[in-house]
Amino acid sequence: MSKVQNFLEDRVAPFAGRIGQIKQLVAIRDGIAFIMPLIIIGSIALILNSLPIQATWYVNLMNEGGWAERLGLIVNGTFGLIGLLAAFTIAYSLAKQYSLDGLSVGLLSLAAYVFCTPSIQSTDNALGIPLDLMGSKGLFVAIVIGIISTEIFRFVIKKNLVIKLPAGVPPAVGKSFTALIPGFFIIVFFAAVTWILGETSIGSVHNLVQTVLGNPLSMLGGTIFGAFIYELLISGFWLTGIHCGNIMGGILNPIWMQQMDENRLALQAGEALPHILTQPFFDIFVHMGGAGTLVALAICLFIFSKSQQNKSIGRIGITPSLFNIGEPLMFGVPVVLNPIMFIPFILAPIVMVLTTYFAMATGIVPKTNGVSVPWTMPPIISGYLATGSIKGSIMQIVNLIIAILIYYPFFKAMDKQFVREEKKEEINQ
Repeated sequence: MSKVQNFLEDRVAPFAGRIGQIKQLVAIRDGIAFIMPLIIIGSIALILNSLPIQATWYVNLMNEGGWAERLGLIVNGTFGLIGLLAAFTIAYSLAKQYSLDGLSVGLLSLAAYVFCTPSIQSTDNALGIPLDLMGSKGLFVAIVIGIISTEIFRFVIKKNLVIKLPAGVPPAVGKSFTALIPGFFIIVFFAAVTWILGETSIGSVHNLVQTVLGNPLSMLGGTIFGAFIYELLISGFWLTGIHCGNIMGGILNPIWMQQMDENRLALQAGEALPHILTQPFFDIFVHMGGAGTLVALAICLFIFSKSQQNKSIGRIGITPSLFNIGEPLMFGVPVVLNPIMFIPFILAPIVMVLTTYFAMATGIVPKTNGVSVPWTMPPIISGYLATGSIKGSIMQIVNLIIAILIYYPFFKAMDKQFVREEKKEEINQ
């Protein structure tokens, strides 16, 4: 086991650390985090619009009273802007890491996104942008445009191809002129790409990015095999003390957010939900207590500990774990670099993926309905909100019992070891 620990410390940890510092991945993660409050607000409206109440007064209130339509406007005005806003926030985040003018870069990226999005025309010849391409369907395009726009801006600035005004000019005016030439290169670049693609069978940047990037990543993020790989990486990196969720989130979160939103659209249309693997699938049913389903270990520590040290950690860690904050246990037990915890920490979330996937695939438990439940929402409540059914809460309870059974023998071995050490200290005193 020491060889494994040394390998994790010497080889895996430095490699994961380098990946975690890739500016583009950090920008994707932070850019999506910026728009999460908007998505949560839309989720509240979606919950209210999808309550399983069949009473006549409620049905009349929603339909004849017009509340379904009003709440639908909130949902579309939040979820429907995911891609559009991400084009700004991702470019803004990456620009700030490069110490560039984030506002200017974000606005130029936003303009490029609108320029690259095919327009639609109404019967009275009014032009507009498809709502679905401003939403989750445009998320991959937003990522690509946000990163490329920032890199072009940075390249032009490094070449010093900027208009510099005298020192007495107001800062806002100076920044706008500084962004003029980089902005010209960004717009011309994306204009040329759009015109060229328009003359081919591909048609648009959206079609190109979805074909080259979106479809392959969706094949990984949409399969149970991909979910297993994700959990193995999350747990493996965490065991070295590295928050791999921040690394993997930049890669897979856009996929699961898009699939979550497709479930939301299907729910609103009264159709069958297409996807099992979404962001709430992992946040709500797998990562209870944080990575490794640590709430199960917290319960073991809180209820079954004989060691005074474990009892203290259990009392401290149980409340944060119920809100899916695992760091007190991760570094307090510790789980990190603890050979006894390697197996349950890796095994528990993989089993949670398997049980939840099977239950949803067979229809025993409804799929997640597109509601973005905050990851800090405690179990039982979050399971109901994510599925719109009490079966979601029951699924969490079943998963929790299984996870406790997985952790218990390893916890017991650790607890006995601590008890022996505490008795030796008492004798020595």
